[in-house]
Amino acid sequence: MQAIINGKIWTMHGEFLPQGTVLIENGKIAAVGENVTIPSDIDIDIYDATGMVVMPGFIDAHTHLGILEEVFEEGDDLNEITDPITPHLRAIDAINPMDIAFQDALQAGITTVVTGPGSANILGGEMVAMKTCGSIVDDMVICCPAGLKAALGENPKRVYGPNKKTPVTRMASAALLRESLVRGQQYLEKQNRALLGKGDPPERDLKMESVARVLRREIPLRVHAHRADDIMTALRIGREFNLRMVIEHCTEGHLVADRLAASGVPAVVGPVLTNRSKVELMGHTLKTASALARHGVNFAIMTDHPVVPVQYLPISAGLTTRGGLSEKQALRAITSGAASILGLEDRIGSITPGKDGDIVVLSGHPFNLTTVVKRVYVGGKIIDIN
Repeated sequence: MQAIINGKIWTMHGEFLPQGTVLIENGKIAAVGENVTIPSDIDIDIYDATGMVVMPGFIDAHTHLGILEEVFEEGDDLNEITDPITPHLRAIDAINPMDIAFQDALQAGITTVVTGPGSANILGGEMVAMKTCGSIVDDMVICCPAGLKAALGENPKRVYGPNKKTPVTRMASAALLRESLVRGQQYLEKQNRALLGKGDPPERDLKMESVARVLRREIPLRVHAHRADDIMTALRIGREFNLRMVIEHCTEGHLVADRLAASGVPAVVGPVLTNRSKVELMGHTLKTASALARHGVNFAIMTDHPVVPVQYLPISAGLTTRGGLSEKQALRAITSGAASILGLEDRIGSITPGKDGDIVVLSGHPFNLTTVVKRVYVGGKIIDIN
């Protein structure tokens, strides 16, 4: 058993404890509160967090950790730029758990990330939600697949257009996405007819199996869309096919925040700590997150690692307060809010009894540049972050 005592606890479950205790047992949070009794009859590791901040482990909801390593040429498995429709690719098959960025994440208190393919293809492949501690990917996975990556806008055009291959225009990008979804519908219809004894089942098609998961609403379509017009195209297609969807990046989300709110589609915003390196980022502003919050859109903050190194996730969230987001909303965007978008709020994102024992202890407020992570627990285990 583990006990963290006397800490300033941000439970992210609606309660702030100025001086509280967290108990972790068998990898799960057993108790949290100001008057928690610490058992005296069992072996227990007690950590005195007097004056320190105790929070749930941070969550980066959009990265390319382990797939696009910092040794870029040798460690680049990000984009299969041979076909714009590759939904059958699986991020789990590309992740190198020995990527040094996992240690960077842990040293910053980031205990969960979503990682996946890049945005070169209209359909890029299946994403993974995973813990940042471990040496075997299969043991680190929380949810696989965590969504199917799709991309609209500039990137697919830039990759395939110069070779005179579709897509050259935004119209073609949307058309390719619709074509794949229609093929998926046909695949499902043939499967259903076969179950009713009305024909043979379709030949197995890995691409369509992945698309079918989206059409059955088992996983969300996670759509790379920076510009407002691309966001609206994604929402339009989502309505046409009745999809669960997440907008990734959402750079101009502030311009269509009311439409996102009406659709009930969440967003993963970022990278925040970036320049306007391409046309689609010209509308970049620190006010995007606050605009989404005012309209009631559920959102998270990302780094898009290695675009912004994963260890700067807390600083990225902190910067959104300059754009009008409250401190609590910004913290939620890398904890409980991110967990809810991933559908993992029953396991991570807050210090709540029964959830995974993923805890970070900090010397001060996570948005303070001088703050140091003092201790990290993942699944109740103390992690060596030195």
